[in-house]
This record gives sequence, structure tokens and C-alpha cells, in this order.
Amino acid sequence: MRPFGYTRPAGLAEAGTAAAEGATLIAGGTNLLDLMKLQVAAPERLADIGHVPGLDGIEETETGLRIGALVTNSALAADPRIRKGWPVLSRAILAGASGQIRNRATTAGNLLQRTRCPYFQDPASACNKRVPGSGCPARGGVSRMTAILGTSENCIAAHPSDMAVAMVLLGAEAEIRAAAGTSRRLALPDLWRVPGDQPDEETTLQPGEIITAVHLPAPRGGAVQAYRKGARRNRDAGTGCLARP
Repeated sequence: MRPFGYTRPAGLAEAGTAAAEGATLIAGGTNLLDLMKLQVAAPERLADIGHVPGLDGIEETETGLRIGALVTNSALAADPRIRKGWPVLSRAILAGASGQIRNRATTAGNLLQRTRCPYFQDPASACNKRVPGSGCPARGGVSRMTAILGTSENCIAAHPSDMAVAMVLLGAEAEIRAAAGTSRRLALPDLWRVPGDQPDEETTLQPGEIITAVHLPAPRGGAVQAYRKGARRNRDAGTGCLARP
């Protein structure tokens, strides 16, 4: 791991300024720290927003539920309101990662995980995500755990989040705050970019923008929700969400 600077913003305004000035934001760090250890990511400065007040609560609203960006995956999956009204989200979270990771991983951090494949995580390999224009060896090499939808000639890396799949199904929106203090809401599918010819650009967030919360619309009455995941360690094949009226 290379040397880096470290700051701890006291609030959202300070965090937005740090991000606009080029600092990399970190909260739970379950994805970023792994990439730093592998020398895949080498930020010059980290801004730790894990203690910024006002981002770790789950609130009921007139239209549904507001989930703070720093709510941990474990807390979100265990919340009785989520388990009752949006059970597909709880089950999707529990299907991903380990209990230790869920205890640290945050809502916003989960959504902003880097799309990845084995070549992206190997600095000795070419990768258009790490070094634009260097090539995509995954297309002609080992392609297990790569994407089959939303790909391009330049990248077939997959997004690893189970939670994101459920939130998209539920019609969730990200609440985004700019460094200037203005806010906007964005449907989750519009948060991520398809790789195209610039796979190193993964989201539509602008410099200085921070996800502050995720909004879930109220559940439909009588809806039945289920999440079924298939992985190499599981017997059943197929991954996805099911929700029917």
C-alpha cells in the first residue's frame, strides 16, 4: 500500500469540498481498502466520512423510506420495517458477502463498489478500467464472474452488489448532494454508466457530489417479493429478484 494523506471531514460541506479537490471518500472501506492493498487503487488523499453526522439513520417519509448513506448493510437488512415492507432488499443483502463485511459496509459504499473482474484486480494484467486503452484480456481469457449485459468491447466487468439489484427492482432513488450544497434525486439505474469506450468512468456523479441517502418508495399492497441467488458455493443456478403483484 502506498503512502496517502488522511483527513476526517466534520460535516457534509467539508466532505464535499474535499471530494471536489480530488480526495477519495471512504466510509466502511470494505472495497477501497482491498483495492489499495492490491495496488489497484492508489489515492493520494482519503477523506473519511464515516463519522459525518446525519447519514446513519433510517426514516419514514410521506412516500416511503429514507436510508442514510452510512447505514450499514447489517443494520439495513435487520431493520423490521425493511423486513416487513421490502423483504427482497433484506434477503438480497444477506445473500452478499460475509457478516463481518456487512457490519462495516455502508449503503452508499455498496452502491459505489467498483465493477471488477480478475484482470482488473491484477495490476500485472492489462485493463481498460485501470489504464484506458491498454486492452481487455477478459474478453479472450478467463471470463468467470464477468458481466453478460451492459458490456462493451472495452470491458466486461460486473458489478458485485446484490443490494443494488434489489434496490433497482424496488424503484429506489439516490439523494445526491453537490459541493455547493444543492441536492438532486436520481433513479438508481441512472447512477451507473455502461462501459462504452470509457470503462474507467463508472458513475454519473460529478466532482464533489456525495450520495447522502437512498429513497425507497412505499411497497405495493399485496406484493410478493423473493430473492434467489446462485453462486458456485450454492447448489442452485441463477441470480435475481422476483416481485409479483
